Parts: sequence; C-alpha cells; structure tokens
Amino acid sequence: MKTVYDFAVKDRMGNNVKLSDYKGNVLLIVNTATGCGFTPHYEPLESMYRDLHDKGFEILDFPCNQFANQAPGSGEEIHQFCKLKFGTEFPQFSKIDVNGDDANPLFAFLASEKPFEGFGKGIKNAALSKFTELNNKKFGDKAYIKWNFTKFLIDRTGNVIARFEPTTDMKEVRKAVEELLR
Repeated sequence: MKTVYDFAVKDRMGNNVKLSDYKGNVLLIVNTATGCGFTPHYEPLESMYRDLHDKGFEILDFPCNQFANQAPGSGEEIHQFCKLKFGTEFPQFSKIDVNGDDANPLFAFLASEKPFEGFGKGIKNAALSKFTELNNKKFGDKAYIKWNFTKFLIDRTGNVIARFEPTTDMKEVRKAVEELLR
C-alpha cells in the first residue's frame, strides 16, 4: 500500500527530500499562501509546532500560488514573511502547484486518499465554495485541493488519516494531532 513515505519533494532551496525521512512522526502537510484570508492560520500552526514538536510532530509547509495569486513572492520572500510575521520554525518546502497537470504528485495522492467533502455550513463557507468553484474550473478533474491552507494529517506510519479544509477550526485540527501523538 502506498504511503506519503513513497514521495520525495524539494525543500525551499531546491534539494530533494524523501518523506521517508519523517518516518515515525505525525505529520500535518499544508498548502499555504501569504496573502490569503486564512494566512493567520500560521499562528496556531506555529503554536502547535512549538508545543508538540518534541513529541514527534512535524508540519510540512508547501506554498502555492494557484488560488487567486495569493502567494506571489519567491520562495525566499515567502520564507522571510513567515519567519518575520509569524515566527515559523517548521519546514517550508519549495513553492508548488497542487492542481492541474503540473500538480505535485504528493498532493494528488493526498487528495485521492481524502477527497474534498465540502467546506461546512454557513454563509462564509457557501461563499468560499462558489469562489473556489470558479477558480478551480480551469483544472477540471485535476482540482485536487480547493483552497489555501488545506491540511492533511498523517499518522506515524505514513497513512493519510484526515483532511481539514481551511474553514475547519484550528482547535479541531490540534485536537486530532494530539490524539495521534498519544
């Protein structure tokens, strides 16, 4: 059975990183953007990382500019923004595409393991659904990820356990991470 450990990615400097290097850790893999309404998610993400890293928790951050051009900077500009504004310490990888023909294979795999099930209820979620539908129309059946800050929770053996849309309360994400770390 395929797991996230079967993939390799590029770090922010362009070096190959095998995800098998993270074996034994609980992972949260996130596609991010610096100019998004969900960018403040960096704060609770960094807090989780600081509090839980020593227990075997890693956050893997993949900037993506496919959603309304909300991550327009270079990899270094994005990294500096995250360090200065949110004090992020978790690993940040090279900017990628998560949808379309050039989608990073890791994200296509993650989305196939845990497909999109909606943003939830409420007016904001309905508005985001309409906006993402327009944005992702150009990707057709390769619109794997619907928006920035989609998070995938991976267990210590590399299996995809959960998908959290950006509308999911970060307290719920943290609770799921803490349960896996027990």
